[in-house]
Amino acid sequence: MATYESLHRQCRTLESLFDTKLTSYARLASTLSRPSDPSNEHVDVEAGGAAGARWRGMEAEVEVEELLEKLGETNAALDKVAADTENPPSQSMMRAIQRHRDVYVDYTREFRRTKTNVQSALDQANLLTGVRNDIDAYKSSAADSLLAERGRIDSSHRMVDETLEQAYETRSEFARQRSSLGNIQTRMVGVLNTVPGINNILSMISKRRRRDSFLIGGLIGVCIFIILMYLFR
Repeated sequence: MATYESLHRQCRTLESLFDTKLTSYARLASTLSRPSDPSNEHVDVEAGGAAGARWRGMEAEVEVEELLEKLGETNAALDKVAADTENPPSQSMMRAIQRHRDVYVDYTREFRRTKTNVQSALDQANLLTGVRNDIDAYKSSAADSLLAERGRIDSSHRMVDETLEQAYETRSEFARQRSSLGNIQTRMVGVLNTVPGINNILSMISKRRRRDSFLIGGLIGVCIFIILMYLFR
């Protein structure tokens, strides 16, 4: 069985280590509660380090729990020394054993409180990170919608430009056709002016056609009159 002196030294060493680790573990909660402080030596949650902070918090928690467990085992061994009836400890030993027991109880309570604070700080950091991710996703979605809307507007503008271009081309084509017709008419007038006898010939042809029409019409009328007289005679 380990002697009182060795257990006493081991207990003091574990208490010192535990106090250092617990202080480092508690600093994580303080760091997470002040994420915008540029002097933080831990992960800046604003920069997206909540996952890294949680991982390091788990490591620190495991180390503190292991030290607390060893400290409890050492205190249990001291309790056996205090309960030894064959070699009862002195009053100073009993006071030291009681003091170690009280320190162990205080450390256990402090560890539970710190663990709760760290967990709360990590949950809050994750919540902030989730909200920030949602905001970034919303901004990205809004930007995508604006870009899509701008693309549709640009497409409409291109369609309008193409329609206007076709309209201008059609108007130009009409202008070219009108110019061509004007040139044809001008050439025809020029030809008629160049050959004056053509107008007289066309006039004579027109008069003869009217005369022939009158003769044919009169002949047809006489024939019909004769046929009617023959029928009703």
